[in-house]
Amino acid sequence: MSAISLRGARLSYGDRVLWDGLDLDVEPGEFLAVLGPNGSGKTSLMRVLLGLQPLSSGTVSIAGGNHAIGYIPQQRALDQSMTLRGRDLVSLGLDGHRWGLGLRGRRERRVRVDAAIESVGGSAYADSPVGLLSGGEQQRLRVAQALVGDPGVMLCDEPLLSLDLANQRVVSELIDKRRREADTAVLFVTHELNPVLPLVDRVLYLVGGRFRVGTPEEVMNSRTLSELYRTPVEVVRVRDQILVVGAGACEEQTHHLSAEAVS
Repeated sequence: MSAISLRGARLSYGDRVLWDGLDLDVEPGEFLAVLGPNGSGKTSLMRVLLGLQPLSSGTVSIAGGNHAIGYIPQQRALDQSMTLRGRDLVSLGLDGHRWGLGLRGRRERRVRVDAAIESVGGSAYADSPVGLLSGGEQQRLRVAQALVGDPGVMLCDEPLLSLDLANQRVVSELIDKRRREADTAVLFVTHELNPVLPLVDRVLYLVGGRFRVGTPEEVMNSRTLSELYRTPVEVVRVRDQILVVGAGACEEQTHHLSAEAVS
């Protein structure tokens, strides 16, 4: 059974169609990268899978339902005055929707929270206020928050945003470690493909109501991206990374990918 399944999926806002006729199966243990410029419907797809946004038409299903999802949001610095401890942030992924846990529930929760924090290497700062932690440390704890519920599906909404290259690598490897060890399906929204390129099985590329699904080699090439953007786009590989060069509609994607390719 597929971990994620969409059939004939359409999402539109009035006359604006983000995508239509999307048939997609994400299998257990698969790493799917979702790419495209701003406004192409990447985050809207996340909202559909989280049950926060209904489809305009078509169907969507998650194996195990929404409770089987672990969600990692964009990395955004938390206010330095925030006194919430790291372990409290992680525990929200386990029981943030419930009230009135008994003593036995609290003990079980602590064991699971500690295990999730240890799995991301965050034990040293688990009791520190999250507002005083670095961006990389905060994002490790967000990964732990997604893992603590033992998800069958991980939805990652640009989790590398604003992180330096070292922390991008750490966060990517933590997510991939979970995928390999627990056969967890990963849907990874990103503007920066190169940091996760070695991990990616398939790519879903969204542009202007059009899309392509396939391996990185099938999608990230000059012909396919030129068809999607409806303007000439050149794709070259530099030291096992991808460089996209194009004008106008491809400007944003060029900026992010080329910066990675020449680093």
